[in-house]
Amino acid sequence: MIVEINNFVDYFQYNSVLILTMFAISVVALILKYFTNGKSDTLLFSSYRSSLLNPLTYLRLFTHILGHSNWEHLINNYIIILLVGPMIEEKYGTIDLLLMILITAFVVGVFNFIRGGIKLKGSSCIVFMLIILSSFSNIQAGKIPITFILIFIFYVFREIKDLKANDGISHIGHLLGALCGAVFGFLYMNGESLVDTISSLF
Repeated sequence: MIVEINNFVDYFQYNSVLILTMFAISVVALILKYFTNGKSDTLLFSSYRSSLLNPLTYLRLFTHILGHSNWEHLINNYIIILLVGPMIEEKYGTIDLLLMILITAFVVGVFNFIRGGIKLKGSSCIVFMLIILSSFSNIQAGKIPITFILIFIFYVFREIKDLKANDGISHIGHLLGALCGAVFGFLYMNGESLVDTISSLF
């Protein structure tokens, strides 16, 4: 029986360690939200203005990307993340992609903290970062990929148009995620990893 189970498990490949782990944590976070009547989201998985003396304020600047309003919200985000993320992780490496995700989450979290008044959660900023970054997959030094221009038009212009829409969606968070993806994409044009680029600053 144990042999049969092992043979069955061998058919599956944990092919994208970071992306699949992030997905698993997000699922657990959503389940916790239902069990705690939203208290876990407020405590750990949402970004909002709170006391700078509270250590969780700083943690939430990163972990807000793991919280979601409901299953539809989570699925809509992870359909794209699970589609694009493994390709990005394979191209840039797990550590570099982790840094990109953390930097993007931090940028969006800090902006939302400064602006105040909104409880931000969800991985949509990571979705936009990955979408823009994916357009740089076959980039050549000194050239701007047409895919980047088209994706920028289709995704970013729409978010700019909807900035003033009162629909409960953080369009500015989407734009910041896209901006981070563009910055990361252009940084990689010199052939150095993000780890090397950050290391060279110190």
